[in-house]
Amino acid sequence: MEIVILPTAAEVGHIAAAKIAGLVTRKPDAVLGLATGSSPLAIYAELAILARSGEVDFSRARGFALDEYVGLPVEHPQSYASVIRTEVTQPLGMDAALVRVPDGLAPDLAAACEEYERAIASVGGIDLQILGIGANGHVGFNEPSSSFQSRTRIKTLAPQTRADNARFFGSPDEVPTHCVTQGLGTILDAGELVMVAQGANKADAVARAVEGPISSRCPGSILQWHRRATVIVDEAAAAGLELAAYYRYTYENKPDWQRWI
Repeated sequence: MEIVILPTAAEVGHIAAAKIAGLVTRKPDAVLGLATGSSPLAIYAELAILARSGEVDFSRARGFALDEYVGLPVEHPQSYASVIRTEVTQPLGMDAALVRVPDGLAPDLAAACEEYERAIASVGGIDLQILGIGANGHVGFNEPSSSFQSRTRIKTLAPQTRADNARFFGSPDEVPTHCVTQGLGTILDAGELVMVAQGANKADAVARAVEGPISSRCPGSILQWHRRATVIVDEAAAAGLELAAYYRYTYENKPDWQRWI
């Protein structure tokens, strides 16, 4: 696992975007796992700048969203189908036909989850999965106690997650109680993981994910099992890391052939 600590949240977005842009430049039909929430928004804003300038062409890239609320109409501004369309697909110039979001309105949700897994497998899997982390350590909507072997499925959102997401809705009562999310096993199958976190409210979760035991109590700790996981955080989110000085040293002294920016 590589941990990159940067001075500001804006730089987190810039560096993470550079890594993703490098992949798409090398492999124009790359398959991206698309996280939602506030953490990756700076990434998408940076990638949109690169797309508008013509530096990177995302028209052949595929995308699979991490999750979706159950029962929320797709036209609702906080449905992840809507968020992915307005924050990712349109700004990056991606082909909407190549971008999938789990179906939270399917009459048979279990069957829809199985079909989503098959769709990912049919394109050879996800090359790079973008991740954020919740204050309770969740990735995607895999709440604490999620199985490390889990696949795309229905989950009940924890009260803390609903409270955290209430800022997008107005009140916790408006946040759906259930979601469809890629499982931890699905996430681990991706060729590369890039997790970003910004702000002091993520410091405890980041510390537990990076330096704590691998435990279902902190789903983000599964990144320790992945052979190509990168965690990019600002100083506030890095505040709980005991080995922060070492992470800064290793990043500053990276060989040129290992750098992506």
